[in-house]
Amino acid sequence: MPDGVIFDIRELTVHDGPGVRTTVFLKGCPLRCNWCHNPEGLSPRPELMIRKAGCTNCGLCRQGCDHEECRPFDRCAKICPQNLIQICGKEIGAEALADMLKKSTDIFEETGGGVTVSGGEPLLQPEFLVEFLRRLAPLHTAVETSGYGDADVFMRVVETADLILFDIKHMDSGMHKRWTGVDNHLILENLERLMSCGKRFVARMPLIPGVNDTEENFAEMAGFLSRAKERLILEVLPYNRLAGAKYDSVSREYSPRFDVDAAVRFRGEEFDKRGIKWKVL
Repeated sequence: MPDGVIFDIRELTVHDGPGVRTTVFLKGCPLRCNWCHNPEGLSPRPELMIRKAGCTNCGLCRQGCDHEECRPFDRCAKICPQNLIQICGKEIGAEALADMLKKSTDIFEETGGGVTVSGGEPLLQPEFLVEFLRRLAPLHTAVETSGYGDADVFMRVVETADLILFDIKHMDSGMHKRWTGVDNHLILENLERLMSCGKRFVARMPLIPGVNDTEENFAEMAGFLSRAKERLILEVLPYNRLAGAKYDSVSREYSPRFDVDAAVRFRGEEFDKRGIKWKVL
């Protein structure tokens, strides 16, 4: 069983499923959403995060070290006097991670919460993901996914997790590819599988100004989801204007091709008239 690569664990989260939860973020994502606010989750491998503000160019990190975990990076991640360097990405086994999170079982049981796996894209680490979910039993588990993954893998995850949080970026395939780097054919096929399996789920829409906040997109999405309206809720996530904050630290450039200052527009009429419950987070 391969180890997983995670880049963050956030405790006491309240918007990633029911109750109070711990959210685990897996590294690696096949999409390149123009508004991504977790650039440290794009690469599947551990990498350095360096906060350049405050750096005095003392050169200590370049002098080499004997730390095994620093060897892939040709610099020391532990010596910075300002603590500006960290290794983002940790390999860990499914059993060890599950055992660690189960220490919060009392909190989860008291609040009706559990553990959510997000990313990146969790489907990129299928064997680790499924084993981790199994090891967490009987805790409530949720997986947040773009749905961009092999159909067999996706359905294994659907069958193993208690809840799926399914992100829907755009209903138009061309627009989806323009803004995320991939078309949405596989995503909609997996969404169709999820809708047909009889399981309750959460549909999530990141609301991006000038990208997917149109009446046409709302109407098409509402029509597509209406067949499963009794088993889902739509959660709308307005654009995070701090999305670009971490790009420089992982040597990436944040280059949004939309107006980041524009007001996002959500009108729920199309969902209301089809009986789809929704809320804005």
